[in-house]
Amino acid sequence: MKIVDAQVVVTSPGRNFVTLRITTDEGLSGLGDATLNGRELAVAAYLRDHVAPLLIGIDPHRVEDTWQSLYRGAYWRRGPVTMAAIAAVDVALWDIKAKAAGLPLYQLLGGASRERVATYGHADGRDLPELFDSIRARLAEGYPAIRVQTGIPGLKTVYGVHSSPDRAEAAPHQQARPVVEDWDTAAYLRHIPTVFEAVRGEFGPELPLLHDAHHRLTPAQAAQLGKDLEPYRLFWLEDCTPAENQEALRLVRRHTTTPLAIGEVFNTVYDYQTLIGEQLIDYVRSAVTHFGGVSPLRKLFDFAAQYQIKSAIHGPEDISPVGMAAAVHLDLAIHNFGIQEYAGHTPLTHEVFPHAYTFTDGHLHPGEAPGIGVELNEELASAHPYEAAYLPVNRLQDGSVHDW
Repeated sequence: MKIVDAQVVVTSPGRNFVTLRITTDEGLSGLGDATLNGRELAVAAYLRDHVAPLLIGIDPHRVEDTWQSLYRGAYWRRGPVTMAAIAAVDVALWDIKAKAAGLPLYQLLGGASRERVATYGHADGRDLPELFDSIRARLAEGYPAIRVQTGIPGLKTVYGVHSSPDRAEAAPHQQARPVVEDWDTAAYLRHIPTVFEAVRGEFGPELPLLHDAHHRLTPAQAAQLGKDLEPYRLFWLEDCTPAENQEALRLVRRHTTTPLAIGEVFNTVYDYQTLIGEQLIDYVRSAVTHFGGVSPLRKLFDFAAQYQIKSAIHGPEDISPVGMAAAVHLDLAIHNFGIQEYAGHTPLTHEVFPHAYTFTDGHLHPGEAPGIGVELNEELASAHPYEAAYLPVNRLQDGSVHDW
């Protein structure tokens, strides 16, 4: 079997998605997700101009060798653009291999380690009444765990919090230019513990609660927040400080027992070496789409398992159903699974990417279709072209860009 074509499709059925389709001379094709929020066209160009030509004529079954060739064969390694492109190739090749075997991908990864995949949903509100309504809505959808994000008094907008109760409205990062949001760390640190006190008072002690600090805190501030949240026994505190400075988590770990989750912006195992080796975190958060694919993420989870650290694959709306399906296959197979983020997709996105995976009672299952179980409706995809979209920029009260 040989690869005869590698096509890149960029579509925007509510969010921008970059998809790679690899086709073989035996008529099998595989899909991979290369979406990189706010830099989608950079990955599309990298794939079209630099990666796709290298794939023509090679054996698609050589998944590991192809991964190593794309990673080590280029002088410039790592980085989100490169690793998203490699991830698309890796997942597409696994899709082809599993289809050729007539099996769902998780069977090639060692088979199922569990019956279904537990998820957490997103709840947010500008104030406590809106937040409580959002939590109730997620619970009604069956989510067994809830991420809690809230508005901050004195701040007009906060990333991760909808500006209206209507969750169908455009998110801030779907604007043609970055939205500028103001930020006040002191106000945030004062407010968040009171929010979790209120949530625990309303929903009781048993509901698993999560919170994302979105990299905004210094190590000392993160340690203080973790300590202040200890009475409310969070499932985790996520991205409490920018973890590119891996040693910073030593200070956080010394001062709080709140579980820590890190890694959605990481691209390789090298970003985790200190964090895992010194047991400074409890969950690894990288996405299949941004970590180079199924192959390296499985190795990362095996590394983490030696230190009793669990998986928590990143699963926002801007990971396409292709990337989500690959994640769920991996979730089902690995032993040290923790939880899967699942923000869902628009109905139109589900039409563009019909898929075998299902979401029932707060749990995902990849389905039994051969491969990853996702198809691409190219005609419908072409009817929804790329739209410029960016994440917001946070500025402090003096006008400077928030640097943490």
